[in-house]
Amino acid sequence: MAVTEPEIHGRRPYEGGRAFAAAGPYERLDGTIHFAVDPAHPANRAIVDLDRAPRDATGRVRFRADFCLLQPSDPARGNRRLLFEVLNRGRKLAPRHLNHAPPAAPSARIDPGDGFLLRHGWTLAWCGWQWDVVRDEALMGLEAPEALDPATGRPCTGEVLCHFQPNAPGRDHLLADRVHQPYPAADIADPDAVLTVRDWPDGPATVIPRERWRFARDDGGRPVPADTHVWLEDGFAPGRVYEVRYRTRRCPVVGTGLLAVRDCVSFLRHGDAAAGNPCAGRLDHAYGFGMSQSGRFLRHFLSLGLNLDEAGRLVFDGVIPHVAGARRGEFNHRFAQPSVQATPGFGHLPPFAADPTTGEDAGLLDRQRAVGGVPKIMLINTSAEYWRGDCSLIHADPAGARDVEPPPEVRIYHFAGTQHGPGVVPLESVSGNDGARGAHGFNAVDYVPLLRAALVNLDRWVAAGEEPPPSAFPRLADGTAARAPDVLAAYRAVPGATLPDPDLLPGLRRYDLGPDAARGVGRYPAEPGARYATYVPAVDADGNEVAGLRPPDVAVPLATYTGWNPRHPETGGPGQIINMQGSTFPFAATAEERTRTGDPRPAIAERYRGRADYLARVRAAADALVARRYLLAEDVEVVLQLAAERYDTFARPPAVADRG
Repeated sequence: MAVTEPEIHGRRPYEGGRAFAAAGPYERLDGTIHFAVDPAHPANRAIVDLDRAPRDATGRVRFRADFCLLQPSDPARGNRRLLFEVLNRGRKLAPRHLNHAPPAAPSARIDPGDGFLLRHGWTLAWCGWQWDVVRDEALMGLEAPEALDPATGRPCTGEVLCHFQPNAPGRDHLLADRVHQPYPAADIADPDAVLTVRDWPDGPATVIPRERWRFARDDGGRPVPADTHVWLEDGFAPGRVYEVRYRTRRCPVVGTGLLAVRDCVSFLRHGDAAAGNPCAGRLDHAYGFGMSQSGRFLRHFLSLGLNLDEAGRLVFDGVIPHVAGARRGEFNHRFAQPSVQATPGFGHLPPFAADPTTGEDAGLLDRQRAVGGVPKIMLINTSAEYWRGDCSLIHADPAGARDVEPPPEVRIYHFAGTQHGPGVVPLESVSGNDGARGAHGFNAVDYVPLLRAALVNLDRWVAAGEEPPPSAFPRLADGTAARAPDVLAAYRAVPGATLPDPDLLPGLRRYDLGPDAARGVGRYPAEPGARYATYVPAVDADGNEVAGLRPPDVAVPLATYTGWNPRHPETGGPGQIINMQGSTFPFAATAEERTRTGDPRPAIAERYRGRADYLARVRAAADALVARRYLLAEDVEVVLQLAAERYDTFARPPAVADRG
């Protein structure tokens, strides 16, 4: 087995020994997992540069990763299911997205939220996979081996590209996406390094003269040499898009992160107690969950056919790549930057749909089908993944001619009228991820109850053979998928709405990464080709989406909810949207307010007789979702609580006078 040593540093009662319904108390284990893999094994050959990594006396490549586990203290009280969450930039997001924990900065504590997964007896596990995470007690990462140049015995050198779009003025910028370990510049005086600037991501690039910038940090307006930062004498302007291309002296085997996930899950599922497996004899099924970056990771994992371990044993029975859209990521090529999402590169290449489509030679699951072990898959997305210009490619032909139905082992669900992450009230307008500021308050719809039902349906599909509810997504055939500019036109009459420039909406192109791309070595920047034809969900007279799973917030609306939000004027980039964020445009509270603002949408007081009437309609909408198995009966009260919070936020007095 590829896991050589599970090193447990701490084992203690979780949350002070609190009992979670029938599952009782949980225990928490933290430690390090050590791996050793054979680079010549057929199951490992897809990992780029694994054959260049140092080997031990047995010819295997070694690496290690952080590890965390929550499981019922009494094995008999668990449900014999493992939910493995692929960490997002070192962070655990499942507590927020499945346990409904409140939004919070990363911390060592794992907030149980309302305890949904714990009450139901799930075992939860996390393993570091990302080499560039700045590890601490809250963020988990991987110590990857370096790929060595056979001629020198030192790490391979080559060109990397760093792409960033500031939200505020500044003279220096880390050579990384967000706060991660950067690829250090091999030579800070390199005359061949290039810095360019664009006015929008797809716009023409202008080269900034080399004498105006340096590899340095800013110290009171003066540059201090540093191989981890780039410095510009007159500063970086907010909203403009910068790219610096340079040579680096590091070359981690980034794809070992994929093997760490595979082999950690396989060990927990198949390893015995004698090998130190803390889950030995406890598990019957294993499921993978990943949100955003980590959802793209799961898509990449399957595209490489990694769902069987070195012994040919199944890893995941089912997976939920959540809000991943049609993309993969920088997870398995030379000089890959796993946190990157905007830079055109390997993660933007096909395949997109599960099976081959017209104009594409491969499907996402081709390799996995060839070796076996295709899991049950639920591809779940929000409106934001459509508006960033790629999501429709998982179910529409790239030429834009026809719909493509998913194969039998795949379901596709669109959560209508939602943004990348669950919404909150009061409305926020500054992203906690990167500080991006929206022109409008962010989308307030909280889709967590729909996601929990999907997980339960996935388990029933695997464990009991119970077919899940049918896919629900926008389709060309019935007109519920439409061109983005046409849908934007529906919002022109909404008072106060700032619309993005249709010509500046993001989208996927056919990118050329050079002659060595097939072996995982890219040429930067990628050469752009023609755009793929992509679509967004069509909307009704209120501007709310008509296709997919309509949460009660959308079916019984208090506002118009979108998957787009323009950048705030103070952050530059006019006409562009903030990827991942949506908008909320509340209805007028009263007819008088609607008339005064010229709002064509009926007011809240014109739609509902008061709070009690509104919540009764929400309950009816929730019950309808329960009947179709898109919502759990136990979550109807959660939906009502969320709806009440939003009613009290948007239906200002006197509309809230009736408290029911």
